[in-house]
Amino acid sequence: MASRGKLIAVMGDEDTVTGFLLGGIGELDKHRRPNFLVVEKETSLAEIEETFRCPRVPPGWAARAGAPCPSLSLSPLGRGFLAREDVGMILISQALAEQIRPAVAAHARALPAVLEIPSKDHPYDPARDSVLRRARGLFAPDELR
Repeated sequence: MASRGKLIAVMGDEDTVTGFLLGGIGELDKHRRPNFLVVEKETSLAEIEETFRCPRVPPGWAARAGAPCPSLSLSPLGRGFLAREDVGMILISQALAEQIRPAVAAHARALPAVLEIPSKDHPYDPARDSVLRRARGLFAPDELR
């Protein structure tokens, strides 16, 4: 049986998310959880961070930097995109990533890849992109020219 590919999750304002949904990335997993989050004025910071991060850590699971999130079988109601095995990439608007910067900066695994994108109201600023800063650290300054 052929395995399915990984999903792209998106977090951002209504216009940004709608554009990606019109492009065909919208899906629900077997627990009926969407792979997107539309952030509005009344969306709490806790809800944004919960949607990005791992679900609550089950008892007995030692949280370590760079350790994989607990599997969804341990916490089927968890909503975190980082914890979902079907998500391979998370697109998050840079303005939103700034609001949860510690959570974004703490993500050290290759999958799901986290990419910060511009939104309609906030242009992209490479100086604030933590992923780009880490990538620059992999190369010598002479190689970047």
